[in-house]
Amino acid sequence: MYSTNRPANNNSFSQNTTNTNSSSLPQRLFTRREVIPPRNDVLWRIERGAVRTLTWSEDGAFITLGYWGPGDLVGYPLSRVKPYQIECLTSVEVSVLPPQMWHQDVEALVSHIQQSEELLSIVHRKPISLRLWQFLVWLSEKFGREVEQGKLIDLNVTHQEMAEVLNTTRVTVTRLLQQFEDEQALVRHKRRIIIRLPNKDGRK
Repeated sequence: MYSTNRPANNNSFSQNTTNTNSSSLPQRLFTRREVIPPRNDVLWRIERGAVRTLTWSEDGAFITLGYWGPGDLVGYPLSRVKPYQIECLTSVEVSVLPPQMWHQDVEALVSHIQQSEELLSIVHRKPISLRLWQFLVWLSEKFGREVEQGKLIDLNVTHQEMAEVLNTTRVTVTRLLQQFEDEQALVRHKRRIIIRLPNKDGRK
């Protein structure tokens, strides 16, 4: 019922290879849930950990704009959305890229655009069950690692955070995750989600 296939991305930029030497750049460490400072004069390249970029509406509802991991570039110069915030989902290590070095990371900049557009296409899928499933597959490709039962999303994303990405309610996310589990499309293990891969155990 649920496919783990994503649209093919033939662009080598998506591999996030970088041309700047991390060891020669200033490094910063941030803790989980810490907000990366709002600086307009630098970009942050994630070396370790994961962050999300977000904004919020006039009524205070959070809107997640993206999830980013090692090799990705994030920063206030990359967005015109106001307000704009970069929140650490884990402990995070970043390199600080000054403007004169941005041109050396063109591949990562292109990848940032590609990932933003891919997530945007996912959040407009209908019905909501397909939207959630495609989002889980996207997370598994970006933050996943293979385990015996399938592909483990090695990132703790809460039901509320999923709802904020997909423009739905936490109750709907919880109900659909239970439905996916009942259909054996996924397994939940220690606050993590495992996407069942086709032919892993003779099932789709």
